[in-house]
Amino acid sequence: MIKYWDYKYEYKGLKRNILNLVNKVFSSGSLLLGKELKNFEKNFCKFNNSKYGLGVANGTDALYIALKSLNIKKGDEVITVSNTAIPTVAAIINSGATVKFVDIGEDYLMDVNKIERLINNKTKVIIPVHLYGQTCNMDKILLIAKKYKLKIIEDCAQSTGAMYKNKKAGIIGDIGCHSFYPTKILGAYGDGGFITTNNKRLFEKMHRFRFYGIDTLGTFKKWKNKYYSIDHGINSRLNEIQSSILNLKLKNINSYIKKRRIIADKYFKNLKNIGLELPIINKNNFHVFHIFEVAHPKRNLIISRMKKKGINLSIHYKYPVHKMNAYKNINKKKLSYLNETEKKCKKNFSLPIYPGLRNNEINKIIKNLKEIIKKI
Repeated sequence: MIKYWDYKYEYKGLKRNILNLVNKVFSSGSLLLGKELKNFEKNFCKFNNSKYGLGVANGTDALYIALKSLNIKKGDEVITVSNTAIPTVAAIINSGATVKFVDIGEDYLMDVNKIERLINNKTKVIIPVHLYGQTCNMDKILLIAKKYKLKIIEDCAQSTGAMYKNKKAGIIGDIGCHSFYPTKILGAYGDGGFITTNNKRLFEKMHRFRFYGIDTLGTFKKWKNKYYSIDHGINSRLNEIQSSILNLKLKNINSYIKKRRIIADKYFKNLKNIGLELPIINKNNFHVFHIFEVAHPKRNLIISRMKKKGINLSIHYKYPVHKMNAYKNINKKKLSYLNETEKKCKKNFSLPIYPGLRNNEINKIIKNLKEIIKKI
């Protein structure tokens, strides 16, 4: 069976190093907020060309901490998309703000031409979701944010390493939020997240916020490393074990991205002109292909028949967030204007694309997909 995603092939190659790192951490006497985390923070910032960065427990916390650092609260509004993972919206709701959904374009990304109609005096932040591995049209979003004095938090959960006009995702807006969930471009062996920024004041505030508002940087000399909350914060720490593993994998991230792009290239070359909608790669983008999203009106039939052939496919995202029970009442107005969002979710599905995928597996996916689509 070809899995949609599998880490075991990767782990086989890294097993000895990972187990050595785990032993090293356990033997160090430091499990939280230690040298491994500081080392990873330094190295990830270097990779992402960010002045400042901090590891947190997960990508959801990264978004929440970013919002709170901008003083987002009840009565404020945040613009984002409904075609996203639940955490994007959950973080906004948890901050106290109201979500305003903007529709997406043919590329599954935020339709920048529809943002301004949602802006009012309550609007404080735009969260562009760099979905599937490429960035939104950041030039346009930056212009809108400047015009209306809004802040930008980039949701980079699926786009670590992606670039827009040679700028890494996460340093184009005010704050960037990354996820190290195991399936991501840089995946941990558990949960993990990261926040990047070039703003020192925001960095210091977020650094305190992840640890109950305690100052461990020395921003306030009187309270440095004292158990004293300067701000109301939360507990969101990237632990030493995950930090050490991520630091190891960070050395290979460019090769991981290269392999994903090679697989994507094979899909593009072999699946064109068969009636399958292939991903759109936008101008000025370096796509890292966290997900290879395709579309077909007979999606369910294709997925079912591929499974019988021993190939698992997936769907991202079958249900837009605004259609989910937990969030369907967050806007009083009907969201019938999210036409493209609702249309896309009925036919999109995802092909396996991860560094451990072998050539014979890729060829099997292509061969069977072509045969199945030809017959339906």
